[in-house]
Amino acid sequence: MAIQLATKFAPYVDELFTKESRIDLLTNRDFDFDGAKTVNIYKVGTVEMTDYARTKSETGERVEKQVNNGRLQINSLYGNIVDLEATTETFTLRKDRSFTFVIDKLDQDETVQQLEASSALARQQRQVIIPEIETYMLDQILKGAGTTPEPVTLTPENIFSEIIKATNALDNALVPDNGRVLVVTPDTYSILKQSKDIVLNTEVGQDMRLKGVLSNLDGATVIKVPTSRLPEKFGFAMVHPSATVGVTKLADFMIHENPPFINGHLIEGRIVYDAFVLENKKKAIYLQKTV
Repeated sequence: MAIQLATKFAPYVDELFTKESRIDLLTNRDFDFDGAKTVNIYKVGTVEMTDYARTKSETGERVEKQVNNGRLQINSLYGNIVDLEATTETFTLRKDRSFTFVIDKLDQDETVQQLEASSALARQQRQVIIPEIETYMLDQILKGAGTTPEPVTLTPENIFSEIIKATNALDNALVPDNGRVLVVTPDTYSILKQSKDIVLNTEVGQDMRLKGVLSNLDGATVIKVPTSRLPEKFGFAMVHPSATVGVTKLADFMIHENPPFINGHLIEGRIVYDAFVLENKKKAIYLQKTV
């Protein structure tokens, strides 16, 4: 006699592996977009130093004269008096994203409660929303890099010297020492660990490890980002968060129970975000690509 074997579904979901976002370590929240889609900021210039003239004979007669832009220029003992330049940068939010899906009441009941609204929403955030935002913001940061040397093939023998070049470039650009972040892929991190010249400081607190911090090297915090969230030929980047403004203006996630025309749950979400590199701070981003 044939035996009909039973089939059973276990109350378990085969979840995709995910990585939480590291973007907060690479950006700042200095601008407030509340009540506005666009923010303008000023870039105020400076003037050159000159020699002070102790007598009028050293400067000539103190007279007014026309200059090329139509403004008056005055000669004084301190030098030529000119207008201080002030230009603006305009930042307009570009990413307004949303999603929606339904969980039918019977579908939830007949999948051993695995199609559950709150866990489905959390999964959407982990597997879709966070990767999208991080990938986009990293792309904006790296596109705005102020220093992009020639591509090189990174090896255990040369990687430390290449990282020192990045540190030196930020030093010469007067970028603050504190807060620098070294972004690497898993492959680059593997090369780091093989280098005989590098001793990684892995004494990192648990709170920083939760943010993706692995160690410290040459004064920079080392974080590892999945290759899928970075552009092609990415080797490493040294970044200071002061260079990039990360914005999340709106993040609304809703679970509606038995809305019109639906027996079950309707899940909806909308998030408005963007990232902007400041023109005067782009030298705080160093991008090294590979061959």
